[in-house]
Formats: sequence, C-alpha cells, structure tokens
Amino acid sequence: MGMERHHSGNLTMRLIRTIAAATLSLALILSPMTSVQAAPARIKDIVDMEGVRENQLVGYGLVVGLNGTGDSLNNSPFTKQSLQSMLERLGVNTQGENVRTANVAAVMVTANLPPFSTQGSRMDVSVAALGDADSLQGGTLLVTPLLGADGEVYAIAQGPVLINGFSAQGDAASVISGVPTTGRISSGALIEREIDFHLGSQHTLRLALRNPDLTTARRIALAVNDFIGAPTAVPEDPATVRLTLPRNFNGNIVDLLTDIEQLIVQTDQTAKIVIDENSGIIVMGKDVRVSSVAVAQSNLTVTIAENPEVVQPNPLTLGETAVEPNTNLNVNQSDTALQVVNESVTLQQLVDGLNALGISPRDLIAILQAIKATGALQAEIEVL
Repeated sequence: MGMERHHSGNLTMRLIRTIAAATLSLALILSPMTSVQAAPARIKDIVDMEGVRENQLVGYGLVVGLNGTGDSLNNSPFTKQSLQSMLERLGVNTQGENVRTANVAAVMVTANLPPFSTQGSRMDVSVAALGDADSLQGGTLLVTPLLGADGEVYAIAQGPVLINGFSAQGDAASVISGVPTTGRISSGALIEREIDFHLGSQHTLRLALRNPDLTTARRIALAVNDFIGAPTAVPEDPATVRLTLPRNFNGNIVDLLTDIEQLIVQTDQTAKIVIDENSGIIVMGKDVRVSSVAVAQSNLTVTIAENPEVVQPNPLTLGETAVEPNTNLNVNQSDTALQVVNESVTLQQLVDGLNALGISPRDLIAILQAIKATGALQAEIEVL
C-alpha cells in the first residue's frame, strides 16, 4: 500500500508539472500586448545630408605584366585594338603586325569619388577583367581616366593590382580560389577635378531619412527645434526634413549640422516581415502584430526504402541467380491541433506561439502568407 501511494504521488506530481508547462506555453501565446520602446539613435546615423554624397566613376584600361594569364587577342579584339592604340601613342607602330601576347588584359575600373575630395588627393579603385583573362595576379594597371556620369574626367588610376584569389592548373587538374579576375588598388587613383559644391554657403539644406517614416521625420524636427530654440527644421514628407539657418545663429550651416547631428531621436518604423523563400530566412520587425486567428499545420512524410533481395535458383535447375526488387513504402501524416493566436500579441509571443507548432521555417513562410491573406496580420510582407 505504501509503494502504491508513493507511485500515485509521483504520478500526480508529474501530471501537475505537465499541466503547468502547458499552461505556461499557452500563456506565452495568449498573453496581452506589451509596450515596446522605439530604438534611440543619433540624427547623423539615420539621415543623409543633401550634397554630402559619393559620385560613381568608371573607366576602361589595360593591365600588363601578367604571366600568360591575360586575354587571348584572337578572342578579345577590343584588347588587341586597345594595345595597338596605346603603343601608337607611345611611338610604336604595330599596324599590320600579328600581335600575340597573353600578358595583357582589358579591364573595367570603378571607383566612388568621396564627397568634398580635393584635387591631388587619392582614393581606392576596383579592377575587373573584361575579356577571357584567367587571372590578374601580378599585373599593373596603366594610366586610366575615370569618368563621371557627365562624361568629365575626375580621376586618373594607375598602379599594381592586388587580388584576393588565385588559380593554378596542371595537365590533369586545376584549382581556383576566390575570384582571380577582380582586384583592387589601394589609393590607386589621383583626383584631378573637384565637385563644385560649397556646403558652408548654403542657407537651407534637406536631411534625407535612410528609412522614411512620418513619425521619425517629425521627431527629428522637434528635436532640432527644441535644441536651437527656433523653428529651424520642418518635416516635408516621410523622407525629408528641411533645415533653414536661423538669422540669429552664430555660424553657418556647417556649424548647425555639427550641433544637431549628435541629438538623440527615438526612431520608428513600419511593421514589416522580410522573407527570402530561396534560403528560408524570415526577419520580422518589432511592431508586427496579429489579430485573433487559429492556425493548424499538417505534415505529410513519405519514406521510400529499397531493399533488393537475392534469389538463388534450385540446385537441380539451370536457373541463374537473380535480384528481385523489394520496396518499403511508408506514409506518415502528423496533424497538429488547431492553435489559437490571441489578438495583438507581440513579436516574441508570435514567434513562441508558431514555434510551439513545431514547424520548419519554410512552413512558417506559408503560414505567415496565409495569415496575411486573411487580413489578420498587421504588417507588410516583402518577399526577396
């Protein structure tokens, strides 16, 4: 009798713990919405200033000094023409000659001109093969003009190319690591032309929000006006806040930007779910909410196993040993009970509730899209 009472007591305690765990899991799903504070950030980290921007440059050039890994001139006629034109400018006439060299490669050179770059300063450039070159390792870029969108030359690039990959091959095998047909030249371009923009002489300037939002734009304007003590900032739209230099301000627009860029603003954002169906990645914003909805998910698993059997003939017959197929087919369908997700749950509670169903990320993508279709998901879904 004592052992029976002890066994009954243990069973009762296990049952109580199971009920408590189930109640806790259900509470995570059905608990009410909790307040979430917006993320604080400096103004300089969430906006771009008008006129403070990079400009893209591009150029066409030749890389020489390659160890037989350059373009095949027969397959890359532009490389041959460029080589002959360069040699003619240097006083070498190769017209009518059969030029055969594998040490030259045609490349595209790209760079980003930093804002307020002065004439004579340097910047980095990237180099990428244009023809059928195998590698740019050991090559040197010859003088290459870099043009802007307006067709003007803003920089001149030249120097040894550094690559991150390599390639090697023999008679029966080859190995390639990284991308040996792209490289970089550190401080490889000399700036020849400046962008004509004088920030200090501006009296009005626009701040462009990197993540446009009406609430964030208004908070930026309020923070600036409270700090300056005058109506200096005006939110024009979700992506733009216009600054006007106050008349009694002791300084120019650069001084104003220096003063306000360190101000802290509580940022806000639109509720959004980003889905990458190819990789099964799901990213949810903190403000995602779900109305009352019931979710059920069913898994169908089909298992096929081949176990061929060897059949031996009768010793008294002239038959041959044969292999007979033997297929084991198993279909397993596990149904999940209908789960209720309560109204206005937070992101953490939503994730906990969906994880309680034991579903995979790809099934979660389908469930989120189905919840959105019912109108119960208060968030934007963006599929990459």
